[in-house]
Amino acid sequence: MAIIVNLDVMLAKRKMKSKDLAETIGITTANLSVLKSGKAKAIRFSTLEAICKALDCQPADILEYTED
Repeated sequence: MAIIVNLDVMLAKRKMKSKDLAETIGITTANLSVLKSGKAKAIRFSTLEAICKALDCQPADILEYTED
């Protein structure tokens, strides 16, 4: 099972920088980088909610499931 993180795609669509998103949702740019790279083992629902609110999108716009 593979979860693909399309956060960079949504940032580009919204013309927002990672730094600005991190400040808006209240996490460090380093933690946001871990999320963007797909290396995160988990994401809090509150963080996912804040990202979706800031980018005006749905969780499915950010996370995608693919079979290996």
